[in-house]
Amino acid sequence: MTSVTAPEPTSQKSANTLAAETALRIARKIADEIGCQAGQVNATVHLLDEGSTVPFIARYRKEATGGLDDSQLRKLEERLIYLRELEDRRGAITRSIDEQGKMTEALAASIQAAETKSQLEDIYLPFKKKRRTKAQIAREAGLEPLADLLLADPGKTPETEAAGFIDDAKGVADTKAALDGARQILMERFAENAELVGRLRRYIETRGVVQSKLIDGMGDKGAKFADYFEYSESWSKIPSHRALALFRGRNEGILSVDLAVDADDPAPILPAVKMVADTYGIVDQGRPADKWLMDVARFAWKVKLALHLELDLMGVLRDKAEEEAIQVFAKNLKDLLLAAPAGSKATLGLDPGIRTGVKVAVVDETGKLIDTATIYPFQPRNDLAGSRNTLLALIAKHKVGLIAIGNGTASRETDKLTGDVLADIPAAQRPVKVIVNEAGASVYSASELAAKEMPDVDVSLRGAASIARRLQDPLAELVKIEPKSIGVGQYQHDVNQTKLARALDAVVEDAVNAVGVDLNTASSALLSRISGLSDSLAKAVVEHRDTIGRFDKRSQLKDVPRLGAKAFELCAGFLRINEGTEPLDSSSVHPEAYPLAKRIVKACGRDVPHLMGDSGILQNLEPKDFIDEKFGLPTVKDILSELEKPGRDPRPEFKTAALQDGVEEILDLKPGMKLEGTVTNVTNFGAFVDVGVHQDGLVHVSQLADKFVGDPHTVVKAGDIVKVTILEVDIPRKRISMTMKSQADYQGQKERTAQNRPGGAGGKGSGGGRGPGNAPHGGKGGPQKSSGNDGGNNAMAAALAAAMNKKRK
Repeated sequence: MTSVTAPEPTSQKSANTLAAETALRIARKIADEIGCQAGQVNATVHLLDEGSTVPFIARYRKEATGGLDDSQLRKLEERLIYLRELEDRRGAITRSIDEQGKMTEALAASIQAAETKSQLEDIYLPFKKKRRTKAQIAREAGLEPLADLLLADPGKTPETEAAGFIDDAKGVADTKAALDGARQILMERFAENAELVGRLRRYIETRGVVQSKLIDGMGDKGAKFADYFEYSESWSKIPSHRALALFRGRNEGILSVDLAVDADDPAPILPAVKMVADTYGIVDQGRPADKWLMDVARFAWKVKLALHLELDLMGVLRDKAEEEAIQVFAKNLKDLLLAAPAGSKATLGLDPGIRTGVKVAVVDETGKLIDTATIYPFQPRNDLAGSRNTLLALIAKHKVGLIAIGNGTASRETDKLTGDVLADIPAAQRPVKVIVNEAGASVYSASELAAKEMPDVDVSLRGAASIARRLQDPLAELVKIEPKSIGVGQYQHDVNQTKLARALDAVVEDAVNAVGVDLNTASSALLSRISGLSDSLAKAVVEHRDTIGRFDKRSQLKDVPRLGAKAFELCAGFLRINEGTEPLDSSSVHPEAYPLAKRIVKACGRDVPHLMGDSGILQNLEPKDFIDEKFGLPTVKDILSELEKPGRDPRPEFKTAALQDGVEEILDLKPGMKLEGTVTNVTNFGAFVDVGVHQDGLVHVSQLADKFVGDPHTVVKAGDIVKVTILEVDIPRKRISMTMKSQADYQGQKERTAQNRPGGAGGKGSGGGRGPGNAPHGGKGGPQKSSGNDGGNNAMAAALAAAMNKKRK
């Protein structure tokens, strides 16, 4: 008997077809946005849906994606989430209207054509279930025919026609009540016209003005918002930092903020009202109902449309501003994480203090704490001799190669002390001293992880150890910190914390995987950021290492409890094993490609150890000769590149700023002074630079280069060493203005920079006491000092902590 496969049900076929069409629509949309083909998007979506991570796809699935880089993949992933949510909403709206029996071909086409959630909601508004409105009550009273009659024929007299609808039983007591009900019906109809709402929205986006005013009696409390006490700026042009400053001022009860449209237009009929009237053919020609209908249009705009669109567009403005602020934070965090490591050398860390002393910790080349001390070179003890002897003894005992000095209180004094000590050491044995950003070190020192790593060490000494390790390898140490004080953004504590956490999680993941980690020395905090390893799997790897001993080859990862085949596939290429039994394990070559790598090695007539690093032979090979059915040209080229420079670190070469002797406080700064410093934070309005005076100075975006700069990130990034010229020093407000422009243009810039204007969140955001975390304006005048304990910082810190510690399923 012949078996016959039953045909697929029509309903199911329709669902499958709809799903395929939706997927294709999403793929085409994303492809247009990131500049690739829809097929590349589909391949990436398939990989993401099956659990692959962006770092893994970017490095090891180039053939499938057509070589999309990590930034394209992150944008793809972000847009995929939004567009899938959009499609889910589109489906829910379609089902709801279908169930009401009100779907038409034109309506269905409008729903399918909507490209944003706002457009969908505009279409759905008339069909949305809502509380009993005045318009609905009027319809129930039988007043809709009156509304339709007057709209269709303005020649009718409103009062005369309304008299025929008086009905005490239905609550219509007189002609006024009848006309009020008819007006409510038309107002609701006008406000629910999706096409009209869309045109008005576009009009307001162009003509709208954001205005802010001081709320009476709040002048003293809101002094930091002084730039916004009487302020206005076009909705379409207001930058993110100023928008977020306004929103913060409103949230704190200091400012009233609204969106005005044509407020000063002298015309008898406002353009927005005319758009409403024109849509329904309302024209004042002196007919009996014309004035009544025009009043309806005015009421519809003022009571319904204007309020709805103001709320909508202010929400859009906030979303855009938050997105920019999150991107600023993400860029700076990436630069911070990928800062140059000083290297594996014995390092002495100094956590400066005055009355409580300077905490000293020495870590070996692997970051293990091996010695501690506390010295008291400053008041009240002034034990300079004892402090010098202690430092010299520790340096000699542990053959210290690096000295890391925290940049907090007494940093420059400690730096000077260290310089005097080093002068007594022969140049050949003299360690390199570096001032290190200590933000977050105290938070780490009190954490559960620090207690586990250094169980019998005082909390204050753990901070010194963290400072030392941060110099050795910033990435490895920063991922351990719950960073309530890592302020490398603008208004990050005011933005959507879920979106912020997701963005920062991606940044940390990309940074860690770009560098790779040593499987035998990495902490669980660092391992948990590796592709495919959750917190629990990272801890399992460390426990296995502690129990069994070091890993000799990557394949031993498969012996770790609960680490399955998929997790191994995702993580193996990013984990390094030095001096193991398989030389390729020290490279970024993925184990799945070892046969290909060994085929390349064999073609050179060498073994792996002797070929790795020999660029002469490798550059003579023809990559296309090694392509097979599994691996294409991108993978072959990656392997050749890795064999040429195995285990290469993408981070820059380590270097430090040469801080000028005698410049230790803001009082030491003078206009015209030329200094070298380190960029600590980059915002949309400029960059903050540490020149060693406990207060970062601002290089406004207009002062970054001799040419126009649209985005400061194209010129500088956090961690850069730059040369600046002091333009202005405002000691009472602790503001320092700087320029990076050439000397020839310096005099001309001096006067222009002195003019302050509303700026963005000055300084280091939630910084560690040296940047203006609370300042709502930090334009050309420089940053304001922060207490370092802004209440809003806790939300930002929680978001970053969530990103750092998120458990991936």
